[in-house]
Amino acid sequence: MEIGKNNWAIAEGYIPKESHGKFPELESHETVCMLNAGDSPANVEIMIYFSDREPLGPFHEVVEARRTKHLRFNSLEIPKGKDFASTIKSDVPIVVQHTRLDSRQAENALMTTIAYAQN
Repeated sequence: MEIGKNNWAIAEGYIPKESHGKFPELESHETVCMLNAGDSPANVEIMIYFSDREPLGPFHEVVEARRTKHLRFNSLEIPKGKDFASTIKSDVPIVVQHTRLDSRQAENALMTTIAYAQN
């Protein structure tokens, strides 16, 4: 079953410098969640954009057929404490969701939203 789009954007991104709680589970992070419900692997390219410097990337990921992949932006070369945005391009349709865990204090905050899709 093919669902989704090939081009996605997440206009909001921020990885806090501080975290509270058990590492790595409660480390403050941003995550791009990708669903490939199709029958072919998705070859994904991620670009990271900033307000005050040139973009980072492309970063390449594969989301296998009929699988999901949750990639923490923390694993990329993104500096903590800086606003950023991202684009996600795939050679097959996928669904993209954005999640943030902000654990700067003991009372954690979790936020999630579907990314902007454009084909």
